[in-house]
Amino acid sequence: MEEENLKTRVVGVDISNELTTFAIVDIRGNIIAEDSFVTTDYQDVNNFVTVLSEKIVELVEANGGYEKIRSVGISSPSASFITGSIVNAPNLPWKGVIPLAAMLRDRMGLAVAVANDSHISALGERAFGSAHGMKDFIVINLGVGLGSCFFSGGREHQGFQGFSGEFGHTCIVENGRLCGCGREGCLEAYVGAKGIIRTAQELMAESDAPSLMREEERLSPRIIKECCDKGDEMAIEVYRRTGHMFGLGLANYACIVDPQAIILTGGVSHAGKWLLEPTRESFEKHVFGNICGKVKILVSKLDDRERDVLGASALAWEVPEYSLFK
Repeated sequence: MEEENLKTRVVGVDISNELTTFAIVDIRGNIIAEDSFVTTDYQDVNNFVTVLSEKIVELVEANGGYEKIRSVGISSPSASFITGSIVNAPNLPWKGVIPLAAMLRDRMGLAVAVANDSHISALGERAFGSAHGMKDFIVINLGVGLGSCFFSGGREHQGFQGFSGEFGHTCIVENGRLCGCGREGCLEAYVGAKGIIRTAQELMAESDAPSLMREEERLSPRIIKECCDKGDEMAIEVYRRTGHMFGLGLANYACIVDPQAIILTGGVSHAGKWLLEPTRESFEKHVFGNICGKVKILVSKLDDRERDVLGASALAWEVPEYSLFK
């Protein structure tokens, strides 16, 4: 009897607004090799998929060969695991519905699964991070956008079309700021990266008070955090206002889900105490009394890009195997 060729590796891909990272991951979660390229260099999605497939094949052939690869898992903003598509992503260069799983499967001849970046972050946190051993938790991806995924009873909730957890597009201010999705008053417009910068700009316009932020040619959440570290009162107020809105949104979320913990990931989560302290204060003020003081708000200890590549690899193991090369 011929011995079955067991495939012991998958490819995990993390598509972010700036960088696309891909890695070969073995069955134990070890990253064998990885590479990346700039996402926005490819404004046409067909060119992007062609380059991604070529680069994956090149990496695979240089590290053990194609016959060991079982499947591919992909993390992307605004993606649906149910359809395998990216749909109307406000911060990616490609608009409309992008059937990414089908496009890459056609080029590579392997099974491909695509899921929302927050869903992938949650898989990574459950397998390798702060949610290990938890059954009921929320993972928040706080960066350019604001996404989430929650697990209930040990299973992730995806919704009917795979778009559950769009936390950033819950309306928190009636007739508020215009969001990248085209709606007004979304939470993302206040606590996502662009929202934080806008709050800083509004504060600087409100008064002539001195601030280190005025000396910066281009503001970012990281630069504002650095101004906080230097004692800049106006920068501290930026994160106080951001934390107040964020804590209010999290309290509403927790009242519905009743999680053991809320785990924060993404670049903005690295603002440290300047964001966390007002967030926790606002959360405890607004959350339902029966769970007040009982929900942990944690910052992920994993490197964001590594976690999301590993989370994408975990997704790859879940898709039914398919290959033109068996």
